[in-house]
Amino acid sequence: MSVLKDAQQLADKLKTAYKKQDYGATSSSLDQLKVKLIQLPAVPPNSDLSSSTAQQELSLARDVYEHAVLLALKTQNEAAVENSFTQLKTFYTDTRHILPPSPQEWVFAGLNLLRLLVANRIAEFHTELELIPEQGMASEHVSHAIQLEQWLMEGAYNKVLAAGSQLPAEYSFCVDQLSATVRDEIASCSEAAYSSLPLAEAQKLMMFKGQKEVEAYAQQVCCTGVVACGYSMFVPD
Repeated sequence: MSVLKDAQQLADKLKTAYKKQDYGATSSSLDQLKVKLIQLPAVPPNSDLSSSTAQQELSLARDVYEHAVLLALKTQNEAAVENSFTQLKTFYTDTRHILPPSPQEWVFAGLNLLRLLVANRIAEFHTELELIPEQGMASEHVSHAIQLEQWLMEGAYNKVLAAGSQLPAEYSFCVDQLSATVRDEIASCSEAAYSSLPLAEAQKLMMFKGQKEVEAYAQQVCCTGVVACGYSMFVPD
């Protein structure tokens, strides 16, 4: 069996395991695939485009690294997210003259922007934004990230929290992180503004679904200055 056919079969296994949410099997297939991919002539760092199967090889590798990003997000592996995005970007920027565009390119562009926003890497956010062509800027995935950044800069935290439930499912990990960051910022502002805050008000400000969520949050972050007591969220002097 050729290396390409072997890689294609492994890619099918990877996608099947991912759909079944068997992330252990997905990770195992991905590790095997990475070894196979570097044996393909057209795939970086080889980048030999003279092969008759160069387009197939690059398309397969791009698909694999798109799944690598999704897997890293699902398993909340931040180092793997960083590495997978770096590897995937090559297949979006350096193969445009060979491959047709990926149907998922702007989904991943939006994800990349959102993860930079969550990490407060604002300069990198704007650098990546400048590299996105007009077609990508018009996509809902990129526009979501742009809108969230604008709201954060305005301090419109309620809009950021409200938008979380409306974003695509692929964004869940980044949205959860962004929501946590926004709630921490609200708690910090509350600390400066109030000596105590009723839990009902805290629930409204932070857009929690119920009082128990507020209490759990207050106890979780008590080491940074917010504690729960009865029905009030107190911020010690």
